[in-house]
Amino acid sequence: MTDDRPYHHGNLRRAVLDAALDVIADQGPGAVSLRDLARRAGVSHAAPAHHFKDRAGLLTAVAAEGNALLAESLEAAADLEDLGVRYVRFALAHPAHFQVMYQPHLLHPDAPDLAAARDRVDRTLRAAIAALPETDRGPDAELARLAAWSAAHGFATLVLSGSLAPGGDPAETFRALTHVMFNPASD
Repeated sequence: MTDDRPYHHGNLRRAVLDAALDVIADQGPGAVSLRDLARRAGVSHAAPAHHFKDRAGLLTAVAAEGNALLAESLEAAADLEDLGVRYVRFALAHPAHFQVMYQPHLLHPDAPDLAAARDRVDRTLRAAIAALPETDRGPDAELARLAAWSAAHGFATLVLSGSLAPGGDPAETFRALTHVMFNPASD
C-alpha cells in the first residue's frame, strides 16, 4: 500500500465518513456500503468495521456528527426565529447529514454520541421556546416546540427535495414565512 492513502495520515475514520457523505449526497443513504467505502479509501474491506462495526454504526456516526454541527449552529441563535433560519441553513449546507439524522431505522438510536448531540439540539430549541412570553407561544410549550421544529424541518425538506424552489436565499424565505405565520396582518 502507498503512503498517499488517507488512512496513512491517521484519519481513516474521517476518510470513511467523508466518502459516506459523498455517497449519501449523490445516491442517498441506501447506497452506503462499508465494502464500497473501504475500496474508495484504498483499505481492506474490514478496515472501516474497526471504526464503525457495521453500516448502522457508520450512519449513526454521520447522524451524531450532523446533530453536533446543528447544535453548534443553533446554540449561536439570537432567538427562535434565528434558530429556525439556522436550521434551514444547516439542512441546505449539510444535506447528506440531514438525510440520515432523521431516519432512526438506519441508526443505532441509543448510541451515546448520537443521544448527546440530539439532546444538545433539543435543549437549545426548548430554551428558545421557554424564552418566549406565553402570549407568543401559547400555554403548551411542548406543542410550540413541535410546531417550530415542524415548520423549519418541513420547509428545509421541501427545498431539499426540489418540491419548493423559493426565489433568493431559502433561509431568508423561511424568515419571511415565519413573519407571515406568527405576525399576520391585522384586519
